[in-house]
Amino acid sequence: MNNNAIDVMLRHRSIRKFTSEPVAPAMLSELIDCGLRASNTGNMQLYSIIATQKEPLRSELCQLHFGQCSSAPLWFTICTDINRYHHYCRINDCDEPYGNFLWFASALVDASLCAQNICVAAESLGLGFCYLGTVMYNTEAIAQLLQCPKGVAPVITIAMGHPDEEGRISERLGQDAILHSEVYHDPTDEEITLTHKVRDLDPFNQRMVAENGTRNYCEIFTTKRYPRETNEEISASLTDFLRRSGVI
Repeated sequence: MNNNAIDVMLRHRSIRKFTSEPVAPAMLSELIDCGLRASNTGNMQLYSIIATQKEPLRSELCQLHFGQCSSAPLWFTICTDINRYHHYCRINDCDEPYGNFLWFASALVDASLCAQNICVAAESLGLGFCYLGTVMYNTEAIAQLLQCPKGVAPVITIAMGHPDEEGRISERLGQDAILHSEVYHDPTDEEITLTHKVRDLDPFNQRMVAENGTRNYCEIFTTKRYPRETNEEISASLTDFLRRSGVI
């Protein structure tokens, strides 16, 4: 593996087109080992990783992500998982205290750290990937497809494989927007405008504004991609599923 992790992270590109070459079992095992070495809350590892490669399950999973990254030969669905630890508690005659919001939040952080380790390792090995936020849109359907039991909730999906495109390095807000010294600094209107110029002036984003007929790049998010009504509907559905499944 390339030990220059900083270089790997700074040149990250999302990949959405992949060759038909599968990810070798030894490489897959190495990726998982890297994920399992991530920091986590109390060393409890309240997450599970489902690797999906075979048809027709892979295509069915892709459809629940609205057909994105259909050529990816490997899909990781990372779940918050209190099922396994509660089982461990039962056979040791202990309480089962982790089906609540605190531990869902903790497991979500742990799953995210695991996922990032996997992604850095993947790019070090020459693989490409795309994080799919749509896992939160169809959480219950994905859980049913992957036969997740009570206490297990899909929270992260990564489509992965050997790249069949170069991809582009997306713009990112800089340290002047993200880094706060000692305490939080609430930015002024002028500071927000200045720090977000990297997004507003990006040629790709400007083309998106023109194609969508919006007044600015921000409006693409608030009216097209993530409007209030959709956010509230998905939030209600997700919360209902998490409660019924015993996750919170």
